[in-house]
Amino acid sequence: MNETTSINFQRIADAIIYLQDNFKKQPSLAEIAAQVHLSPFHFQRMFSDWAGVSPKKFMQYLSVEYAKQLLKGHETTLFDTAQETGLSGTGRLHDLFVKIEGMTPGEFKNGGENLTIKYSFGDTPFGNIIIASTSKGICYLAFISNPIEGENALKARFPNAAFEQAVDTFHKESLAVFQRGNNQLKTLKLHLKGTPFQLKVWEALLKIPSGEVSTYGSIGSKINQPKASRAVGTAIGSNPVAFLIPCHRVIQSTGNVGGYMWGPTRKSAILGWEAAQANSY
Repeated sequence: MNETTSINFQRIADAIIYLQDNFKKQPSLAEIAAQVHLSPFHFQRMFSDWAGVSPKKFMQYLSVEYAKQLLKGHETTLFDTAQETGLSGTGRLHDLFVKIEGMTPGEFKNGGENLTIKYSFGDTPFGNIIIASTSKGICYLAFISNPIEGENALKARFPNAAFEQAVDTFHKESLAVFQRGNNQLKTLKLHLKGTPFQLKVWEALLKIPSGEVSTYGSIGSKINQPKASRAVGTAIGSNPVAFLIPCHRVIQSTGNVGGYMWGPTRKSAILGWEAAQANSY
């Protein structure tokens, strides 16, 4: 991400924080723009280009009340419908289906020995990322502050693997998911290391449509572990593939957005962006 893009993302993030704290007051465009030191005209243009909707409309997607409305009487039907169709009907972002192929114990014996992992860096609307893959699919994706930090975290996760900095087809297809208006997404593959319980939780996350949210308790019920909210939360916190496995779509039962491995502001930004895209069709 270049310096200008980084500054713009921070301005959008600051605006989101302000909207979260003040949505009940329905601040004007000028008031919101003043918080990020831009003229109303430039802020409106930047925000609309980034989110696809105006700041005023985006406000409702980021509010706690919006999150609560998503949970009232709609989630089960949407979830079941998505599950029945395999999330692959129209090619829209919320129809994306990611196939999980759990890695065998042998493949990860001694920290990934005998695995060759390709990795590269990319820009997204929500910050820089590092993305890594084996020959079978994406094994790691994380938001990063800088390339060195990202590379060190990747290699710590797979200490004995062989690494090659190179872009492959998996990387390109994954980055396409971040592009607003991309309606021709292919089925992506993930190659994951996880316990059977973790894989079940991650697979359940994939069935939450883009633009919708779930709760820890609901995820537990979907995997037939209704009393395992804490364990579900731990599995979600261990998610090695940001965004593609949408752990950001899980919020607290109170309707609060809650925590996120890559920061609550980024989580709110992603939820609002997805809601805007889902409602733009």
